[in-house]
Amino acid sequence: MGYDLSVELSGVRLDNPVIPASGTFGYGAEFTRYYDINILGSLSFKGTTKDARFGNPTPRIAETPSGMLNAVGLQNPGIESVISKELPNLRKIFKKPIIANISGFSLEEYLYCCEKIDKEEQVEIIEVNVSCPNVKHGGMSFGTSPDSVSLITKEIKKVTKKPIYIKLSPNVTDIVSIAKACEDAGADGLSLINTLLGMRMNLKTRQPLIKNVTGGLSGPAIFPVAVRMVYQVASAVSIPIIGMGGIQTAENVIEMMMAGASAVQVGAQNLVNPYACKEIIEDLPRVMEKYRINSLKELKR
Repeated sequence: MGYDLSVELSGVRLDNPVIPASGTFGYGAEFTRYYDINILGSLSFKGTTKDARFGNPTPRIAETPSGMLNAVGLQNPGIESVISKELPNLRKIFKKPIIANISGFSLEEYLYCCEKIDKEEQVEIIEVNVSCPNVKHGGMSFGTSPDSVSLITKEIKKVTKKPIYIKLSPNVTDIVSIAKACEDAGADGLSLINTLLGMRMNLKTRQPLIKNVTGGLSGPAIFPVAVRMVYQVASAVSIPIIGMGGIQTAENVIEMMMAGASAVQVGAQNLVNPYACKEIIEDLPRVMEKYRINSLKELKR
């Protein structure tokens, strides 16, 4: 029996719901040595800023029980290089829709990058990471208040034609109010959750394990938090959600979609097992058969 793995995000059809998360898959080329990445539903490329960034000083990654901490610091070649070099290279190896992950440190930077990437044909969805510090407001993240996400969403919608998905931080008291502010401001969809703020100590040096002191916690440790937040947000908004946070297996994908996600992103697991996304996609029909699911569209809440 054939199982329907296809999903839709704002009119964009994906063959399956599995998308490598931004920052864990580069611009795709590194993974072509392991498998044909055209098996993927889509691909969210590395978080891109206006200018090239070297990122934070090392050490910037540390293992934790059931996960990892990272404070890579948005290392990327900058929007101009992504458009002139990375996207043409990606077109050669990946024929499916692409999700462009855009980050910034001011409203002006977000608008500049989104307007530029909006013109790229292969980019179907723009994913806006609002977890970066807002330099004009004392370094507070854009994603920590309904007013700031509303402003940035409205302004980006003025300079773009493609669907805009706002990537939300879980490091807030009320993620539902922030999600609703995004929807009210015109967001086409949401991505959640980003990493949880965490920290580890080195017992020998008595110093933090990573140079940045704190970092983003990802991996299976955060999966229950992600499922809870996706469920809460899906109960409050009517726009599509890309769910992420600790997904390791095809069962996790089904669970996240039952909670309300229309598609999922796989992040830290790509760093543990480069075949993770391929194996999850190939295992989805088995899990669907086990739970008598003929089409993933049946899971939509």
